[in-house]
Amino acid sequence: MQEDLWQAVLGEIELSISRGSFVTWFKRTRLLKCTDDCVVIGVGTVFIKQQMEKRYDELVAKTLANNGITPKKIEYKIHASADQSPAETEQTILAGATTSISTKPVSQPTTASGNTNQPSRPSLVETNTFDNFVVGPGNELAYTACQTVASDPGGRYNPLYIYGGVGIGKTHLIQSVGNAVKAKNPNARIVYISSEQFVREFVEALRFKRAHEFANRYRSADVLIVDDIQFFAGKDKIQEEFFHTFNALHQANKQILISSDKAPRDIPLLEERLQSRFAWGMTIDMQMPEFETRCAIVQTKAHQHGFELDEEVVAYLATAFPFSLRDLEGGINRLLAFSEMRGVSPTIDVVMTVIGKGSARPKHINPKQIIERTAKHFQVPLEDVLGSKRDKDIVVPRQVAMYMLREELHLSFPKIALELGRKDHTTAMHSVEKITREAAFNPVIKSAISDIKEHLYAA
Repeated sequence: MQEDLWQAVLGEIELSISRGSFVTWFKRTRLLKCTDDCVVIGVGTVFIKQQMEKRYDELVAKTLANNGITPKKIEYKIHASADQSPAETEQTILAGATTSISTKPVSQPTTASGNTNQPSRPSLVETNTFDNFVVGPGNELAYTACQTVASDPGGRYNPLYIYGGVGIGKTHLIQSVGNAVKAKNPNARIVYISSEQFVREFVEALRFKRAHEFANRYRSADVLIVDDIQFFAGKDKIQEEFFHTFNALHQANKQILISSDKAPRDIPLLEERLQSRFAWGMTIDMQMPEFETRCAIVQTKAHQHGFELDEEVVAYLATAFPFSLRDLEGGINRLLAFSEMRGVSPTIDVVMTVIGKGSARPKHINPKQIIERTAKHFQVPLEDVLGSKRDKDIVVPRQVAMYMLREELHLSFPKIALELGRKDHTTAMHSVEKITREAAFNPVIKSAISDIKEHLYAA
């Protein structure tokens, strides 16, 4: 009876919030106690408990009331059973957005001739699943689309093209599709390949006259997953081969899943016909998780290793690594390994000793570096950005550089104008205002700003 009540409550909550939020915070909760005085809800981690108390307590109380339950108080309690779902095959979000790399890869499929693929080829990592992915505003759309693809390969979103910065979980997410399809249909032929490996195999195929075998390996896939496709740029023969592979798979209703650091139209020297085909299905801009999601990742990752971290420690880690989930995972692993070896609790003093300032933005970034990086991103000469030309392909990079100087270094408008060789500081004011507006709705500008920041603050 108690379980039926809670399932009814969860069903109502699921309809009132986003799918990602429901899966992340509510999916594995349990109703532990229900009396007129008190309702106790079991949750899996300290961070989930904190989020329920701060963000969702009112929603829970309202939904309970809708189901005839009006307790005097509602409590949230860490409970082991909340870590286990009624059916472990359900797709739930428990662990961090990245997990330690497993040394046990999923078995590689065989080629049409019956020979196994080369052992050097990359494979799906078993731990890269939907169960191990924390959903937040920056990746919710990508997560939902990947689940749709996994449930119906070759259907609604084909191809599915996901792009975004380095270390935000793209590889984890696209591999989750492959693992989910394989779990549902063990006979499905899943081919995962990085673009660099695709290039190497193509060169080898030409060298040893195995072009037909190479083509058949990829065109016989049920699901083809290509990681970091931006490295095809400028490689005409590779693009031609992939174009024909894409057509063969798409015409056969086979699923194509692609990741990149840029939108198709923003990849230099990528053929127009490939850009067009990549846009046939769905293209999604995946963002770095915001602070709250990074906190959830820290807590769930620590929980996997048997640690419960104080809120202060969680916040410190989430703040110290704002640009890469890979760096964040590395920081968590270093902290937990140090704590285990020394037999100490991972307190704030310990984390400050082990992590230091993490990958927080270094203070040595200067105006020259920002301007140079902006010019490099837009592939325009630095002297043109600093000069007097007013061509659109020069003006936009100049305006973005002014925006970056204001946002990253908080320079005054007269100082910004001086750095860009302008006499009138109102030009800087206008530029910053313009880019601020465009960054809110223009994906090209938004992506450019993200890319420039990423390279500026890369370790």
